[in-house]
Amino acid sequence: MSHETRDIRNVALVGGPGSGKTTLVESLLLQSGAIGRAGRVEDGTTVSDFTDLERCVGHSLETAVVHFDHAGIHVNLVDTPGGGDFIGHAIAALPAVGSAIIVIDAAAGIDAVARRMMKLTAERRLPRLILVNRIDAAEDLAGLFRGIQETFGSICQPINLPADGGTAVVDCYRGTEGQSDFGPVADFHTGIVDQVVEVDEALMARYLEQGVVSPEELHDPFEQALREAHLVPVLFASARTGAGIPELLEVIEHLCPSPLEANPRPFEFGEGEARREYACTPDASMPLVAHVFKVTSDPYVGKLVLFRVHQGTLRHGDTPLIGRSRKGVRVAHLFKVHGKEHVEVKQLIAGDIGAVSKIDELGFDDVMHDGSVAEDLHLKPMPLPRPMYGLAVEGISKGADTKLGEALRKLTAEDPCLLVQRVAATGETVLRGLGEQHLRMKLKLLKDRHGVEVAVHPPKVAYKETISAKAEGHHRHKKQTGGSGQFGEVFLRVEPVDGHGEAADGVMHDGLLFVDDTFGGSIPKQYLPAIEKGIRQVMHEGAIAGYPMHGIRVSVYDGKYHAVDSKEVAFIKAGRRAFIDAVQKARPVLLEPVVHMEITVPADLIGEISSDMSGRRGRIQGTDMLPGGLAVVTAEAPLSEVMAYAGQLKSMTGGVGTYTMEYSHDEPAPATVQAEVVSAFGGHEEEED
Repeated sequence: MSHETRDIRNVALVGGPGSGKTTLVESLLLQSGAIGRAGRVEDGTTVSDFTDLERCVGHSLETAVVHFDHAGIHVNLVDTPGGGDFIGHAIAALPAVGSAIIVIDAAAGIDAVARRMMKLTAERRLPRLILVNRIDAAEDLAGLFRGIQETFGSICQPINLPADGGTAVVDCYRGTEGQSDFGPVADFHTGIVDQVVEVDEALMARYLEQGVVSPEELHDPFEQALREAHLVPVLFASARTGAGIPELLEVIEHLCPSPLEANPRPFEFGEGEARREYACTPDASMPLVAHVFKVTSDPYVGKLVLFRVHQGTLRHGDTPLIGRSRKGVRVAHLFKVHGKEHVEVKQLIAGDIGAVSKIDELGFDDVMHDGSVAEDLHLKPMPLPRPMYGLAVEGISKGADTKLGEALRKLTAEDPCLLVQRVAATGETVLRGLGEQHLRMKLKLLKDRHGVEVAVHPPKVAYKETISAKAEGHHRHKKQTGGSGQFGEVFLRVEPVDGHGEAADGVMHDGLLFVDDTFGGSIPKQYLPAIEKGIRQVMHEGAIAGYPMHGIRVSVYDGKYHAVDSKEVAFIKAGRRAFIDAVQKARPVLLEPVVHMEITVPADLIGEISSDMSGRRGRIQGTDMLPGGLAVVTAEAPLSEVMAYAGQLKSMTGGVGTYTMEYSHDEPAPATVQAEVVSAFGGHEEEED
């Protein structure tokens, strides 16, 4: 089908695990006529859960895109995973859509993912709708709706209501007659009209005077209220029975914004004070701007890159630029994606979603453009969760390191919340993700897709070293082996400073502020870089426990040299040993990473969770009660104490509890922990002078 930008609707389904997003996709595809029979997640027959791994585990692990045409409208539907370990994929997909439907399971109630997505979409100015799914399985839908308004505010107004005991829905946006399971339809019609007319003063005045407003008059202010976050429509449905699905399809077609009506995504260019926003115009004749929101591997076409065209047109055979690159890449294959199916097309216009294959230069979050827009154009950084849960991995078979490295590179290219760290101090390769399940799935992919088996074990905690006092250090390096010798002597001072930014006498670089305070030629200027090099070696390796250092100002104030024997190597060694000497006198401190946690559990387990957190040196920061007998416990805890928290929380809550965890800050480790870690390090070996 040939369609124009005004006919496109880009919608993401987001929400917690088990809320029924994938089943909703099947129901919408069936309702639109795109498929003749709805698949089942349990049978592994759905369009959007098509990978072998998703079929095996029975839930979504990655974002999937489907599309269909209905009533002259072209809909790109983005199905996102709901598990907290895979939420990065859901967040990464948001720039591709014009609206998001937050799906809430009527039986389970408001979960942590729904709360997070409501907050995030509001921050990104993305129009939101709430869909309460499984209305046929709920015990107290009216109570859940009250909970939605209590949690997210009175801007949440229903546009349809459950009726006949959850077997049907009744329209309260256009209609005023009849009864719903919540009471008279007219009462709820008044609520949404009151909310919508507030964005249009003339319409509100007419409404107050006449008491009625037609649905046609409500359409434009309705979309304005969506864009301005003055309204979050609430819908009810059951993807299993089909109740509310025709109404949901109609809402997507007639009330969700087209690319011409939606808030433009937040692009920007330049840096620092010169940074400027760039508002893409969804016009097919404008210069090309297309943003990559997913990278994946397809067994038939190889590397597949999914993107949204925000401006202009991308055609088969075009050679767009990528970011700052001045060399274009040829688009040999251009696709519309429908689950695992790829249909080759000649072009994609502004507002549409598609894919290209076999372009190695193109990666996640890249921007394709035609060169006439700013070459450093990029999307405003997305608040992706930081991967904190880690496992040290090593290949089992001989010579597996090279193959492992390539496989990990491909996996991290496909997942914005997967990170590989190579820790020089420990010799470990650490794979980091958002949780135990996240990494377990990636390790299975390593074996099944890439043929790499690995051994895993918990990594060492990523401590940091710093100092808490001023001190002085000194070292004389002197070596005579016949002929020309080595000589260098260094006196320096160290003091703690803020680990970021600038100071009056220099700029912090990699945690070190290096200052030359020598005078009178005590050390020739050509040897100062060598002294700094020796100091940076210790900053990288650690002075007390083998961990990187930061937040230190080093002032070299005196020294001696020899006209014949002084060399760079001598001052590297002298600077190194003088720095270690000063650090050991400056009350060195081991810093441990602290994470921010939000733990969602049954309300009657708050005491047990709080007690457990205290035993982990955690600090409870607050508790919020949720509808449905749940509570969110907010806490901070040392990462070392919660690295295996997923399994422990599952045990404490019978599998009901969930949590999110993100890096917060570093703080000094307790003396007992520091002593244990320092003792295990054993100190620096004495260097020969």
